[in-house]
Amino acid sequence: MITGVNSQRLYTYSISIGREGIFLYKIQYVIIINHNMIDLHTHSKASDGSLSPAQLVEKAVQTGIRVLALTDHDTLAGLEEGKKAAETLKIRFISGIELEIQPEKPGQGLPAGTDSETAGAFSGIPPITGEFHLLGLGISRITADFRSTLDWLREARERRNLSMIEKMKNVGIEVDYESVKAFAGGAVVARPHFGLFLVSKKVVKNQEQAFSRWLGKGRPFYTPREGLAFADALRLIHQAGGAAILAHPLSLYVSWGRLPDLFARLKDQGLDGIEAWHPNAGVGACKRLEELGRRLGLCITAGSDFHGSSRPDRKLGHTAGGHRIDDRFLEALEGIL
Repeated sequence: MITGVNSQRLYTYSISIGREGIFLYKIQYVIIINHNMIDLHTHSKASDGSLSPAQLVEKAVQTGIRVLALTDHDTLAGLEEGKKAAETLKIRFISGIELEIQPEKPGQGLPAGTDSETAGAFSGIPPITGEFHLLGLGISRITADFRSTLDWLREARERRNLSMIEKMKNVGIEVDYESVKAFAGGAVVARPHFGLFLVSKKVVKNQEQAFSRWLGKGRPFYTPREGLAFADALRLIHQAGGAAILAHPLSLYVSWGRLPDLFARLKDQGLDGIEAWHPNAGVGACKRLEELGRRLGLCITAGSDFHGSSRPDRKLGHTAGGHRIDDRFLEALEGIL
């Protein structure tokens, strides 16, 4: 067996030696080599991804990733499996989570003259027009408080799912919760599983259409998810030994003119960094976010927000503009973990 490298690809193949020379007869596998490639935002079947944690780690190795963070929504259920797979396959694994932050009504107990868009920042909450997700990276100590909070979030998700079922029934779709659960395969039921159900019933052609027409924010089946107060999420992440990173900041739907003040206020309350690079944003916007975050002294991270087949547009180890995620984003994070 011979190994050869060409154009950042590793080929392992067998050869046969005959009377007339050496003949290549089978390429066994191909692995992309990029020793600096990482990914700090991924999802598995433990929440709304399509791969098990072990399968995700295996795919990361095949992609050439050397550091992988698993950040499932509101659950730590996949971390043990992911960690064991990473130890076996010799890559670094970062235990993480992605928490939903509940926007609060602006104006409660705030100084006179506070405008409605900046108001949320006084309590750690961005404007209610967008979604606020917080990544916890480097989780190492799981307290009883953390576990009970996740139990509450799990119950809140169930309430949300049942509300979405009722909305589907109200427009004439024959559905029951067990039918949607079947698409989750025993994992946490989330909107992508509702999307798969809608595709199976030929209500839509694909997942993208399911979200754009029915499941996305502001669409008929969308139901807001109950989340945590920003201060509570920060406390849980920091007590667990992790770094609190604002995920995909443009999802907040805060104007560029107000982002500096919002980021500064969140940093004052304990925010460690921002995920400046995310595939939902353009490269120019990511550069602008990175510059702003660095100016404010925030840690800068990047992620793919990989979900597998439920979001085929997102590629493991790649972020905005298809850019590979290199380990420069890991260096700053190391200093706060």
